[in-house]
Amino acid sequence: MGKGLHSGLNVKIKFNPAPEDHGYKIRRIDLPGGPILDAVAENVVSTERSTVIGSATIQIGTVEHALAALYACEIDNCLIDVDAPEFPIMDGSSISFVQKILETGITIQNARRIYISFPRKRIKVRDEVTGASLILRPSDSFSIKSSISFDSVLLKQQEAYLPGLSSFIKDFASARTFVFVREIESLIDKNLIKGGDMDNAIIIYDQIMEQKKLDKLCDMLCVKKRHANHLGYVMNTSLRTPDEPARHKLLDIIGDIALVGYFIKGEIVANRPGHTINNIFAREIRKNINIRQKAEMLNISGFYWSQP
Repeated sequence: MGKGLHSGLNVKIKFNPAPEDHGYKIRRIDLPGGPILDAVAENVVSTERSTVIGSATIQIGTVEHALAALYACEIDNCLIDVDAPEFPIMDGSSISFVQKILETGITIQNARRIYISFPRKRIKVRDEVTGASLILRPSDSFSIKSSISFDSVLLKQQEAYLPGLSSFIKDFASARTFVFVREIESLIDKNLIKGGDMDNAIIIYDQIMEQKKLDKLCDMLCVKKRHANHLGYVMNTSLRTPDEPARHKLLDIIGDIALVGYFIKGEIVANRPGHTINNIFAREIRKNINIRQKAEMLNISGFYWSQP
C-alpha cells in the first residue's frame, strides 16, 4: 500500500498468480465488474511524467516501476489488482515491488518462454525535436546502455549500463525518480504530483529563483524553506549513487519495454530516454512482431515464471 504520485490517493496493489500465456494484465478492483486492461504498448494513453494505460472508460497510471520489477524478476504472467487510477509511487523506485516478489517467491510453469529477437535487423526510433532515440541491436543476450543529458549545472550528462536483468535488483531497483524544482509549478498547475514529497523523489534545485517564488513552492510542497541562492538536491535522504538519475531512467526503460509483452534478446542503446520515446520504441518492436515473422524471429528457451 502507498500513495499515488500524481493523484495523492492511498492505493492498494496486489500481484496475483496468473496462468501460462496470460502476460501482464491490470484489474481496477475499485470499479464495478473489475475491468481488466492488457499491459501492452498500444494501450498507453499518456506519457506525461509517467506511463498511463487506458481505454475509453478507465485509466491506470504510473505503472512503469511495478512493471520494471516484474520484468527484471523474470515474471511472465501476473494479474495486478489496484484500487485506484494509479499505482502507488512507494519511494519513487522499484525496490518495494522487488522485495515483495522475492519475499513471496515464484513458481515455474509448464511452458517454454518465448524470447523475441531480430538477428538480422536493427529497430530504431528517434525524436528529431528532442534528439531522444532508442535502438535495439541484434544480440544473443539482453543489455541496456543509456545516457541522459540536461541543461543543468547539477545534472549535465550521466550514463548507466545494465549488462543483464540479473544486475537490476542490486544496481537499479532502488534508483528513484527525479524532478527539477523549476518544473514543479507547471506540474502542479496540470493537477499532477499531488502525492509528491521529499521521500519519494529526488528534487533538484539547479536554477536560482526569486526568494518569494521559491518560498511559495516550498509552502505548496510542505517543506522547509531554503535560501534561493543555495543550489543543490532537496530531499530527506542523499543520493543513493552519484548516477542515480541515470539509473532511474534505465529502470523506466525496462518498465516501458515490459509493455512489448515478451522478453527480448538484444542490446538496447538509449539516448535521452523518456516515457514518450520509450513507448514509441515498444510499439515499434511490437509492430515488427507479426504472425509470418514469428517462426523466423523467435528463439525459444527457458520457462515461463509466475508468482504462486
